[in-house]
Amino acid sequence: MAGGGHSVAGMTTTEHGIRPFTVDVPQAHLDDLRARLASTRWPDEPPGVGWSRGVPVGYLKELAEYWRTGFDWRAQEAALNAYPQYLATVDGQNVHFLHVRSPEPDATPLLLLHGWPGGVTDFLDVFGPLADPAAHGRAPAQAFHLVVPSLPGFGFSTPLAGPGMGTGRMAGVLAELMSRLGYEQFGVHGYDTGSWVGPEIGRQVPDRLLGVHVQALLTFPVGAEGELDGLSEAEQRRWQRMQDFNDGYLQCNSKRPQTVAYGLHDSPVGQLAWIVEKFKELTEPADGLPEDAVDRDRILTDVSLYWFTGTAGSAAQIYYEEMTANAWTDPGDGWDDSSTGRPASVPTGVLVSAHDVTIRRWAERDHDVVRWTELDRGGHFLAMEAPDLLVADLRAFFAALA
Repeated sequence: MAGGGHSVAGMTTTEHGIRPFTVDVPQAHLDDLRARLASTRWPDEPPGVGWSRGVPVGYLKELAEYWRTGFDWRAQEAALNAYPQYLATVDGQNVHFLHVRSPEPDATPLLLLHGWPGGVTDFLDVFGPLADPAAHGRAPAQAFHLVVPSLPGFGFSTPLAGPGMGTGRMAGVLAELMSRLGYEQFGVHGYDTGSWVGPEIGRQVPDRLLGVHVQALLTFPVGAEGELDGLSEAEQRRWQRMQDFNDGYLQCNSKRPQTVAYGLHDSPVGQLAWIVEKFKELTEPADGLPEDAVDRDRILTDVSLYWFTGTAGSAAQIYYEEMTANAWTDPGDGWDDSSTGRPASVPTGVLVSAHDVTIRRWAERDHDVVRWTELDRGGHFLAMEAPDLLVADLRAFFAALA
């Protein structure tokens, strides 16, 4: 799936072990996907249960048939290949990344970090407004040079360089990648898994970070006296929602990622159901279908990347590293969102979508929060659901730090 044609600005493509990359899924893999979808063995389901017990058979059959006969992977592949992509080996880990340089030479370097079950395609709608604001009616001074990696174990950042690739090691890998690209100072935005890794970069190289901007940040009580007192009604709803959340996938990913991988790696419909359920549960409106919030083709592009790269298992390993290897068994036990336990001192902006469950006082306990924004719309996948809101808050956060 590799090829060439792009060059990293200011260096040869072989300097620092950076080499060009193009997504090119072999036709045989597309044919195999369609054959597997056509021969799916479908289960029964109790009548009238809707989404209450998982993804309904009728909904998934229709979506799988569209994936087989209507979805144009080559068009999505071409859209991704419109941006320069590279591979690098850092600390033994293969890292795939997009490098979208702004036409503004003094643009701020910004690392964009995705979550699970996402990937680099999560950010496609924000590339233009962030990298070339002048073309979108904004001041050139608001421009960013974008580095968008597939987190280790995700997408084309495989294979994993052995056990131990938790947030700490991921943070070190990505900080070194930014050095190789010539960015000694930079900002970070991350959501979900990226909101774990981004602050950890700040803990490891605080002198290099301009600021950390996070969304879908998880915050937990640590057992301190009075920490649950005086929560606002909205915060009480968030904390209750976090406690009531269906964490079946968390338990599977964090306890037995390899066992679960066999079914997801062998069955495209299994992989589709596993991911599309997250789009249903984590998007707004809560009573809508996933495609009411995120374009159906974008969802299927995400699922296709997991399928073609065979990363159902390796992408889940981060949960094992953070929740089992680090002995976090229950959020109420006082889990800290860093692998080191040190509070983050880098200026941090927290963006809270209508779906997020972040509690401010707990975020401020663990991070140097200098900007706090609460939205009345948008869900977990904000870069796809409401990219304008994400772009606006990123601009305002980094402008205030300048």
